[in-house]
Amino acid sequence: MRQFVLVGHEVPTDPDFSLDDLAGGAGRLDALCRSITASFVTSHGIRSDVRVHLVAQDELTISFDGRELRRLNPDERSTAALVRNALEHRGEAIGALPAEPSPGVELYRRGFEETLESVGEDGPIIELHEDGDPVVDAGDLADPTFVLSDHRDFTDDERRTLEAAADRRLRLGPELVHADQAITIAHHFLDTNGYERW
Repeated sequence: MRQFVLVGHEVPTDPDFSLDDLAGGAGRLDALCRSITASFVTSHGIRSDVRVHLVAQDELTISFDGRELRRLNPDERSTAALVRNALEHRGEAIGALPAEPSPGVELYRRGFEETLESVGEDGPIIELHEDGDPVVDAGDLADPTFVLSDHRDFTDDERRTLEAAADRRLRLGPELVHADQAITIAHHFLDTNGYERW
């Protein structure tokens, strides 16, 4: 299983946002939706071995599971509609129990630190960072969880939390790329077994 944790600093925690203003009124949800889509969508299908966790303002986490996910299309608007639908059910998330608004989507009342704790049991947590070690030197990356931020840098508190939780800090190449592009590169690296299998 591959996992991605996406930190959304300005993503709404309630569903009162317009699908026509994802880049403004929805806190750059457009960029995060591109990252969610890049995590799952292939040319003619959905990756079933992927989970994505969108952390909204360190209050809520919306998790998407490719084994059960439905109605994810390769466009920002349909992905944002899944996010908004999840937020409409936030009242059903009680304690550690998630709301389950649609197949493959769960909403938890937990922030960044709790989300990292929950995924840390599954495999190594990897911070993608420009100052990290080259991914080609990383060796085996079985069941990795990659952690990325939105258009803003991690806060000081988030950096400390990630530093304590992460097993590795890796970089994917010499150029800084957007989060959705980083996800595509990470998939390609893993799909090709470190660029050794084609």
